[in-house]
Amino acid sequence: MGFQWQEGVVLAGPDLVPHRCSCFGVEQDTVTCMELGDPIVGLEQRSWVILPAFTNSHTHMGDSCLPDGATGLTLEEGFFRPDGYKYRELAKQSPQQHLEHIAAHLRYMAATGTIRHIDFREQGVYGCQLLREAAAQTGIHSVILGQFESLPFSEEQLRQNRDPLNPQAYQELQEILAVADGFSESTLNDLTEPAWRQIHDLTEKIGKLRAIHCLENEGYREVSLAIAGRGDLERALDFYRPHWVIHATVANAAEIQLLSRHRVNVVLNPRANANLGLPLPPIARLLESEANLLLGTDNGLLNSPNLLAELDFTYKVAKSQFGDAVRPDPVEILKMVTSNIRHLRPLLGSDVYGYLDVGLPADLVVLDFTRPHLRASRHLIASILTRVTPADVVLTMRQGQVLWRDPQRVN
Repeated sequence: MGFQWQEGVVLAGPDLVPHRCSCFGVEQDTVTCMELGDPIVGLEQRSWVILPAFTNSHTHMGDSCLPDGATGLTLEEGFFRPDGYKYRELAKQSPQQHLEHIAAHLRYMAATGTIRHIDFREQGVYGCQLLREAAAQTGIHSVILGQFESLPFSEEQLRQNRDPLNPQAYQELQEILAVADGFSESTLNDLTEPAWRQIHDLTEKIGKLRAIHCLENEGYREVSLAIAGRGDLERALDFYRPHWVIHATVANAAEIQLLSRHRVNVVLNPRANANLGLPLPPIARLLESEANLLLGTDNGLLNSPNLLAELDFTYKVAKSQFGDAVRPDPVEILKMVTSNIRHLRPLLGSDVYGYLDVGLPADLVVLDFTRPHLRASRHLIASILTRVTPADVVLTMRQGQVLWRDPQRVN
């Protein structure tokens, strides 16, 4: 199936440079034509705008059945095992109910420009299988990181920090990795160091992904220091070597330097942090580092999986943290959901680029900049961050397959 757009604007290449485009064409799963004019900043006339489709780098889509269920609860009360609200409520869902909620929210992601998400899936093997089925129904690329159905260590074992996974837990790990793309427990403090080394070794051997939530609050670091004399980030980078670090909400100068030195992929979740009353992540300082920054919407209990809202909030928080009207360049925020994902291409697949060029996959979003609140934009990328709403998304495409189209504006 072919598509062609005439006389629009395209954000081209990994730097997302806006160009007038006289013809943009797609055949099957590939961009086949981009006839670019000179670069532009704003619009001199109303237009369609074509940009790379989004990647949401941190979701918990299993929580989509519980919107705003954690309102008024602390992080521990809402999200920690075994008795947190989230885990108690997920256990009550029938498979069919749960599947319907997850699939509906994946479709909503497509309607807001997202074609891919990296999900931290609870409920062991069953939870991974459920999300895999929902992804197959919707065409969304779900990168699934599983976790144990229940924590395999007692509080005393965690304090002693000596025991490896028992045979039953190791068997469950193998079964999870047979379904999922990788593994991630909630925090480093949930398992012992010998267990994390086992997980590292197995995932490395069979080519699976690793991620970890670090420094979401001061307690993560404090518990880690009490157990091992080192913070959770330092220990994770030492013996677990995650492909992603999530949150870094309370990262101090030394920890940011560590992230920078290792060029870590760091996923920020500022709306979720704010919703929990936690500090906002140090976005400005991280933008000045060598870490590769990505953006996620986090738990469905806290936020809708709408990256347009996340972009707006992140950009404005970053401006406030920089403390001037100049920084950051808005394109650096937009890259966090688009072209920054190219640095993970060896991990996510050879067809993951996060930007548009001839010969690359047709992973794109079409925005309607003919609408009154957009058509006179003087800074196109700033308007994408701060003014575009889900109602302005005309079409979302993954590898040439239409995941969402507005029936009133696209035939």
